[in-house]
Formats: sequence, C-alpha cells, structure tokens
Amino acid sequence: MNCVLAIDIGGTKLAAALVDEAGSVLRSATRPTPRTEVMAALTALIAEVTVDGPPPLAVGIGCAGPLDLAEGTVSPVNMPSWRGFPLRDEVQALTGLPTVLAGDAQCFALGEHWLGAGQGSRALLGIVVSTGIGGGLVIDGAPILGPTGNAGHVGHMSVDPYGERCECGGRGCVERYASGPNMARWATENGWTPGRPTGTPTGKPGEPADEPTGEPAVAPVDTPAGGPTGQPPGGPTDTRTGRPVDTRAGGPTREPAGGAMDAASGGPTAEPADARALARDAAAGDPVAVAAFERGTRALAGMIASVTAGVEVTTVVIGGGVSAAGKVLFGPLERALDDIAGLPFVRAVRIQPSTLRVRAGLAGAASLAWRHHTHSP
Repeated sequence: MNCVLAIDIGGTKLAAALVDEAGSVLRSATRPTPRTEVMAALTALIAEVTVDGPPPLAVGIGCAGPLDLAEGTVSPVNMPSWRGFPLRDEVQALTGLPTVLAGDAQCFALGEHWLGAGQGSRALLGIVVSTGIGGGLVIDGAPILGPTGNAGHVGHMSVDPYGERCECGGRGCVERYASGPNMARWATENGWTPGRPTGTPTGKPGEPADEPTGEPAVAPVDTPAGGPTGQPPGGPTDTRTGRPVDTRAGGPTREPAGGAMDAASGGPTAEPADARALARDAAAGDPVAVAAFERGTRALAGMIASVTAGVEVTTVVIGGGVSAAGKVLFGPLERALDDIAGLPFVRAVRIQPSTLRVRAGLAGAASLAWRHHTHSP
C-alpha cells in the first residue's frame, strides 16, 4: 500500500502518521515536545510510526515558524532550542526520503482543503486562533507559501496602525486583539474574573482599544469618550460591592505576579483567567467577556475582509483552541464582517469552523508530501 509520512511539530506536541492517497491514517503516534533534544524525540517518534509498516514514498512536515523554505530551517517561537535548525535536511537524512516543509498553519489550511471544511474551495484561507494566530492560503488547490515560506502570517496583519504594540514589534496586529491569551488579558485588565459577573467594560465593545492601560502611548490616537483608557464616565463598578474598580496599571484588575487573586479571600483563584474560562463566561453573558470576544472578532473580521479583497478568498476555515468557543466566537465574527465588508465578493466569503480540528495539521503535511511526490520529476 502506498503511503507518505506526515509530521506535525508544535510547541507542545509532536505527531506523525502514515497516510495513504485517500487521506486514511494507517498508523500514528504522538508525544510531548521536550524543551531540549527535540530531534531525538522526533527520531524516536518516526521510528515508532514506521517500524514494520509500509514504506513511505515521501515526507511532509508542518512546523511552527518562523521558517526559511529556501534553507529548510525553522525557528519556532515556543521551541527555544531550535533557532535556524535545519529540520528538512535532518529529516531527509534520517529517512532517506524526499522531504518537504511548510508552516503548521499552512498545513492546517491544506488539510482542511483536502479533507475538511474547505473541500472544493478554489480560494481558501485557513486561520488558527489559539495562543497565537496563524494562517495559510490554498489557491486553486495549491498552497501559497511565499519566497521564504512565511506567506499567510495573517495574525500579524495590522488592523489598527495606531493600535497596541504587538509582541512581534508591530502595531495593531490581529494577534494582539484576537488570540486567546490577549483576549483574556484585555478582559482581566477591564475587571473580568473567571466565574464572576463583571460591570461595564472599558473601551468600546467590538472595537480594538487604544494602548492598554499601564503602557505608554507612542503615537496619538483617537480616544473614546471618558478618557484615554476608553472608560465610560464613572468607570466600571464591582457588582458585589458597588464600588468603583481601579483599571490602572497595578490596580485590583491587574493580575499580580503570582497569579489572579481572589478579592474576597486574598488567596489565589482556583481557575486560571484563560480563553477557555473567558468563552464560558461570555456564553453565560458576562459583559466584559462578551466585549472581549466582540473586540477580538472585529479584529479578525477586519483581517478577513482585507485578505478577501486582496486575494478574492471564497472560504475561510477557522480552527485552533479558541474556535472551540463556537457561537461565542462565530456569532460576533459574522456580525462584524457583515458590518466591515463592503464589496459584494468580499461579503460573499463563507466562514466555516474546522471539521478536522487537531487532525488538520497532519492531513495537510500528508497532502504536502503527496503533492511533492506526484509533481517530482
């Protein structure tokens, strides 16, 4: 039976599988990504999947980036032991097989196009909304990788040139507003505590805010009524005490270094202030949690409208951990896109949740390998 070896490499998990031409997984295995000696762990994983199995014809690798396709190197942000690591050549030497490399989000898009929610689409944008935001484009069945392999970095498209400074060094990046940790960060800064109803949020719900409280503004920006934090007159109040809530840096809404604190007892809360808790509270109607998702999805909608206008995307497939929020994410996203998009072909774009979910990356890596095998001389 003909098959290829698919490998999916992320900051928390390594996965590998033998995949046939129809996309069926013949054998697979996973293991945690170690802090160091990642190649040793990957070597053991490949051996586990391939031993006594049908010999693969080629290898496809999806890996967290940044990467350099020309050199075949990777420098994943969450894997500090790999900087300029020659992953493609290492795997090719290990397996003796033709090996092709792409970004993990690009493989997500390719997998959804082959076997998932994007089947049949002539122009697909795949978006992974998780700790960060990644993306990939598949046009007429082919992945668009770019000269160095970094095309599709939609998380670092700017939706507000006067907006918040992103971790990447840019300003107003989608990721700063719409990634799971950044939505939870904004909600926490605006008075949200997991499992407790909050008062009126600062900033305009559904709009990217100006510089976050506690960080100096580098450029002048238009600020909502109520002052530079966008806080309505009077400010938010604690629904238990009726007292004003301090949203300045170092105030009660700022999470202490040791973790979020329980205001009633002074001890640490039992639940982390993360995207999972934020989604649950938004579904329950917490106004700050709802506003965090509206703000994040408006940034996503601006990016989707821009990519669609530039490339004429017809289908957008969204996966990643935050997409598990379901209607809490997709509802405000559709409303925001309806408001932002103008041209008919932009308004016509279809947004779908991932159907492959965690399997999309491996499916895309397998598709990459099959394409390479089929088109090789």
